[in-house]
Amino acid sequence: MKKIGVAIIGFGNIGQYAAKAIEVAKDMELRGVVEMTARLEEGRKLLPEVPFEDDIRKLDNVDIAVLCLPSLMVPEMASSILQAGISTVDCYDIHGSELVELKKRLHEHAQTNNVISISAAGWDPGTDSVIRAILEVVAPQGITYTNFGPGMSMGHTVAAKAVPGVKKALSITVPAGFGFHKRCVYIEQEPGYDFKEIAKTIKTNQYFSHDETHVIPSNDIDALADNGHSVVLERKGSASQASNQRFTFMATVTNPAVTAQIMVCSARAALKQKPGNYLMIEIAPIDLLEGDDRDAVIKRIV
Repeated sequence: MKKIGVAIIGFGNIGQYAAKAIEVAKDMELRGVVEMTARLEEGRKLLPEVPFEDDIRKLDNVDIAVLCLPSLMVPEMASSILQAGISTVDCYDIHGSELVELKKRLHEHAQTNNVISISAAGWDPGTDSVIRAILEVVAPQGITYTNFGPGMSMGHTVAAKAVPGVKKALSITVPAGFGFHKRCVYIEQEPGYDFKEIAKTIKTNQYFSHDETHVIPSNDIDALADNGHSVVLERKGSASQASNQRFTFMATVTNPAVTAQIMVCSARAALKQKPGNYLMIEIAPIDLLEGDDRDAVIKRIV
């Protein structure tokens, strides 16, 4: 069996978990890691048998790149890699119009260069989006509430860390019910910066501006850190004009591990699609699963 050659872009928490997911995937092989920070040398020590480079073009036999990067870095990096003729998977986690615009941009690059791109391949957006779609199939009329937390949001934490004056940050999502959330952002402050200005910058950031956000000073972020998160999806609606159909999906996850696993499975699915950009709701679930014998997979699951 010819194995899928995968490159990991970014070797932080998600990148390291992606390497572990690839290690146990029988149809994949890690062909290298691209890292452009101090983690480059750390990575070489952790995975001495794997090539570590600062540019994907220095790696050989790469079929697809798994982008383990903050969302704001995805548009430029994914565009560049697609234009180099390599397929991509990313975990872009900004919902709404920004995701639609990213999809249009990457779809054009993918089609032009005859490659495939899957975006927002995380747990939300991502697999939770698939669950929401299925619930809407069962109860077309109704409302779905997505309640996150309590737990750490990686995207919000990275956004808070990027604010000038923030040494370390941790953003906790607290469910307020009926799809509303509060954000508790703990920060270690750099000397010489005004806390009120830092808090204002965080609260007006696109990650936080739609939710009630509290910025809280801390002397030791590491003592608060926990990669765990959770989600409860609830839908109440009608099926065939019969009301009071109610469904609940609940999950607790280790955030970076699950995100990495979903991206690695999406890399497998990507190479089964026609050139273009896709979201997970556009991908057949069977394409995400390991194994070429589709009848065997159907027999096991259906």
